[in-house]
Amino acid sequence: MWIKACIISFIIAALCEPLLIPFLRRLKFGQTILEDGPSWHEKKQGTPTMGGIGFILSCVLASVFFVRSSEGGSVLLCGALFGLIGFIDDYAKVVKKQNQGLTASQKFLAQTVVSVLYAVFVYAVLDKSQTRIPFTDINFDMGFLYIPFVMFVLLATTNSANLTDGLDGLASGVGSIVALFFAVACATLCVNQEASLISGALAGGLLGFLIYNAYPAKVFMGDTGSLFIGGIIAAVAVSAGLELFIIISAFVFLFEALSVIIQVSYYKKTKKRVFKMAPVHHHFEMCGWKETKVVTVFCIITALLCSVSYLAL
Repeated sequence: MWIKACIISFIIAALCEPLLIPFLRRLKFGQTILEDGPSWHEKKQGTPTMGGIGFILSCVLASVFFVRSSEGGSVLLCGALFGLIGFIDDYAKVVKKQNQGLTASQKFLAQTVVSVLYAVFVYAVLDKSQTRIPFTDINFDMGFLYIPFVMFVLLATTNSANLTDGLDGLASGVGSIVALFFAVACATLCVNQEASLISGALAGGLLGFLIYNAYPAKVFMGDTGSLFIGGIIAAVAVSAGLELFIIISAFVFLFEALSVIIQVSYYKKTKKRVFKMAPVHHHFEMCGWKETKVVTVFCIITALLCSVSYLAL
């Protein structure tokens, strides 16, 4: 079933983006490049952003054909709410014509509210409190601690996906591979078929979007898209009890976030940098890697780690 959802979503996204890109251009929804980013990224200035709307629509439309339960609906709603936070942030940036949207505290507060609501719903309504331990058959029951655990998973995954979206095709490429893994994993374990098809729909939508987001990108996903990716992947993992598998399969996402944390923390203490620039994809660019090489290597690493994750089921 997830394969059907994947194909439908791919077709919708592939057909939707060519209509969306000119529309975003007419609205002058162009990306503003950070002044402290790599100088060679300045040529991307003005590239249409908020293109994530296209694969969000494709994922939702492809999923509603199959989703019948409140559990599946909650996964879609969780991702949509994170996408809405990203949309508000993107819209604020576009209107203000500067690379500042919601403040960090405003964005984190909104994300926390969504995370709390979803965590409580999963624990209290769906009666879930177990997470599967990789490489074992153990489903560990966390009891009430499952609520803060789910909150952390959602916040960490969404913000990690957001930080990864810095190169053409990086977040969409890595995200599509991780989404495919969870589609296959959920189907293999038969833990939640609706989570499987939603993940498949996300993968298809991202692959359709990747046609226009690969280097040189004709459109960017914006926070609208990157927060939706993180929200859906995290919600699917929670729904299937596979939260810990995010650490392996989506390690590239997490390492992008860790590189920022390490860089900021180390600089505050020593006034020195661990990486030439953070997130880490910029570090490799500063080392002389072409943008396409960074994206290709990160996608290959993700594919290998997803293979390891599958063996860990």
